Amino acid sequence: MKMKKFASVLLAGAMVATMAGCTSTETPDNSNTGAGSTTNTTTPDGGSTATGDQVNLTMWCIATESDSNRHSYEAAIADVTTQHPEINFTWEAFENESYKTKIKAAVAADEMPDIFFTWSCAFLGDFVAQNRVYCLDEAYTKVASELPESMMGNSTYDGKHYGVPLTMNIVGLFANMELLESVGYTEIPGTYDDFIACCDALKSAGIIPFGCAGKETWCVTEYLESVIEKNCGADVLNDIFLGRATWDNAQVAESVDIFQELVANGYFDPAGTALSNDEVKANFMAGKYAFYMNGTWNCADFAADENFFSKVKVGEFPVINSGAAKLGQLIGGPSDTLAVAASSPNAAVAADFTFELGRLICKYGYLDGCGLPAWSVNYDDSEVNGLTQTVASICAQADAYVLFGDTAMNAEDAAVYLSYVAKVYGGEVDGAEFISGLASEIR
Repeated sequence: MKMKKFASVLLAGAMVATMAGCTSTETPDNSNTGAGSTTNTTTPDGGSTATGDQVNLTMWCIATESDSNRHSYEAAIADVTTQHPEINFTWEAFENESYKTKIKAAVAADEMPDIFFTWSCAFLGDFVAQNRVYCLDEAYTKVASELPESMMGNSTYDGKHYGVPLTMNIVGLFANMELLESVGYTEIPGTYDDFIACCDALKSAGIIPFGCAGKETWCVTEYLESVIEKNCGADVLNDIFLGRATWDNAQVAESVDIFQELVANGYFDPAGTALSNDEVKANFMAGKYAFYMNGTWNCADFAADENFFSKVKVGEFPVINSGAAKLGQLIGGPSDTLAVAASSPNAAVAADFTFELGRLICKYGYLDGCGLPAWSVNYDDSEVNGLTQTVASICAQADAYVLFGDTAMNAEDAAVYLSYVAKVYGGEVDGAEFISGLASEIR
């Protein structure tokens, strides 16, 4: 039952992440209380229709068949719909990247489902600023004892709550210890010099140190942001992402050059530029790469593979510049969120339903090892897999969190940022060009 102790420490530690806060957003007061259960209204493109005593609710999310969180959604939906036979609930899941485009288009056209998955901070904030999201303040009061205010920070704008957090994750450094042991390492290297020496040893043995899905730029950010954070420090990166500082920062340029040096040294699979994350992850599990930097939601899939689970460990990317950074400065935090459309004819019902659903998705996702709980743990979690326990111990010692860049920034800035990250990975710009380009195009 030691995970309960980890979880309670983590909830307190997560305040470090949310105290930084998202950029303030001007939001009209959303006083939509939802229609009654007998309203016969249909919103465009899959909204809800209520007939008689039944209320129809729809949801969009990214829990596809191949997604680590699929089971947590299925189990949670089964539970909550059994508890609420008066609600007819249907849902659709979409691939991560295509969903970002789909939900933005739906918000712009005001043709949204009743409930929708979103990332917190600026991603959700853009929708809130368009008055497309239902305020959850009233519904939140009913569950506040189970969902700490600290976990609501990344979906709170101008003091109002607009999102239901699920599990939280960080970027983890996953290692295939069978490959590391073949070159003399029994643990993930703890210092940057040892880390580079390990990569050199792996390369000499014909083993590719890293796999990275260049086809999905967010996967590249998992590496680049970790390098920047461990060279510049969490405060520098956080201030830039939240618009409190400019990209014109020499240390950031140096960090980009360090990342590109890792690529130039042959530590990354050159074929990775054309691979998806699913393909890279499969290659890592098949023993093609020694390291895989990605979200700790992967713990569930790794633990589910009995053969691979015995080989894999998770750690933290090492500190590059100890004068500016330290261990415990992590990329991640509460981000995965459910929200309710302001246009839903049954928004008040959907709000209560979403909190119940979010609590259960969090529970099953945590038990599956897909992340750490944003909600209080009031159930037996003694069987949580060892990888997730390790992540919990890392988070329990966290000094600071920096939310994923493409989530922390607004959509327009994030698109520019990701375009430059792709150019960095492709060798089209160096560190100086990276910071000057972003400084001129973003701020």
